[in-house]
Amino acid sequence: MSFFSEEHRLAATRRILQHVGETLNARFSVRLWEGSVIPLGREVDERFFIAINGPGVLGGLLRKPTLENLLLEYVKGHLEIHGDLIDFIALLRDRQMKKNLKKLDKFFLLRQALPLLFAPAADKTVQHEYTDDAIGRDEARRDNKKFIQFHYDISNEFYALFLDEEMQYSCGYFKDAENSLDQAQQDKLEMICRKLRLQPGETLLDIGCGWGGLICYAARHYGVTAHGVTLSQRQFDFATEKIKRLGLEDRVTIELRDYSTLEGTYDKVVSVGMFEHIGIANMPAYFKKIHSLLKDRGILMNHGISRRAKASRRKALKVRPERRLLLKYIFPGSELDNIGHTADVMEIAGFEVRDIEAWREHYGLTCQHWYRRLEARREEAIGFVGVERFRMWALYLAGVSTGFRDGSMHICQVVATKRGPKGPSGLPLTRDDLYR
Repeated sequence: MSFFSEEHRLAATRRILQHVGETLNARFSVRLWEGSVIPLGREVDERFFIAINGPGVLGGLLRKPTLENLLLEYVKGHLEIHGDLIDFIALLRDRQMKKNLKKLDKFFLLRQALPLLFAPAADKTVQHEYTDDAIGRDEARRDNKKFIQFHYDISNEFYALFLDEEMQYSCGYFKDAENSLDQAQQDKLEMICRKLRLQPGETLLDIGCGWGGLICYAARHYGVTAHGVTLSQRQFDFATEKIKRLGLEDRVTIELRDYSTLEGTYDKVVSVGMFEHIGIANMPAYFKKIHSLLKDRGILMNHGISRRAKASRRKALKVRPERRLLLKYIFPGSELDNIGHTADVMEIAGFEVRDIEAWREHYGLTCQHWYRRLEARREEAIGFVGVERFRMWALYLAGVSTGFRDGSMHICQVVATKRGPKGPSGLPLTRDDLYR
């Protein structure tokens, strides 16, 4: 038996939202479970509103006001966000609105919230979460193959809905911000090959080769013999079929294998979008292994997401709530390093760091394309992965697009050479050949 009726809860919610709207002066509205709409500002944009689909949503958030609880309310559909998510996030990050948050009458809000505290919470159980050690710092429990398969073996058809025609799941290169995603990814493949200074007849190793786009491009356009490794069964199957379809079996090979078990040497090594999965503690072993796989004066191009440097190691290793959610629901085992530390580890491993280029604006645009392409094919995506996982991924892509655009996330391409006998590095004196 409840002390408060549905009418009590509805009236309390309206009073809370009216006070919030008068104070924040936001650009969006809230639609309540019985259909009424309450604007949270004087000039709201009708395209953007949050739908609260029952009093239990607010009650659950009041009893457990965590970021994960808020995420699960959204993923389960108890709380819906209407309008383009990237644009909506921009509204939420409005500086004046954030300042106005401090003006809210907290005692008034607490008094009004009492009827909602006892509203029964809705189910927030989700099927898609990583239940083992998602942080991955415990080497005894770390399972790289399981990490990779959780993220990449969802469905090739799902990824095809929002990736480009080459199935490139990494940052594109936008020579013009208005370029298409397909053009940006073609330009990325070309720029990587140029940075590697590929020559006909050379051997190329791609660590974490994904769906095989780069190794096929390098073989077709630069005449190299390319080998790729991946831990994803679905990527391996797709790339194997692609290599055969393109008639590249004599020049391109792929293995379902951990890079750390590889032997032999290569003229060039590339790693694109795999670096984030290594973990900071494993970086010395990662670069040492790559060093052993390169010929003297061979070139490595390492492309990976990074973050800002922190004042202390303790701060650097702290797992913030938003990252903990990313690890649990999207990218288990991933960890971001700052570029300064990465360069140090590379040089200690025996590399000469020659070039570092930041691409964060490019990744902001790439993720924006991915989000909007996925949103445009919502029903097909839901058919492949279900509505909960679709919502999770839509929010993930919109959020990281915002992170790259505002500078809270970074991405760098590092070109380095394996130190041989004293003398030339093996690279040209200038970068002119990159922009011919």
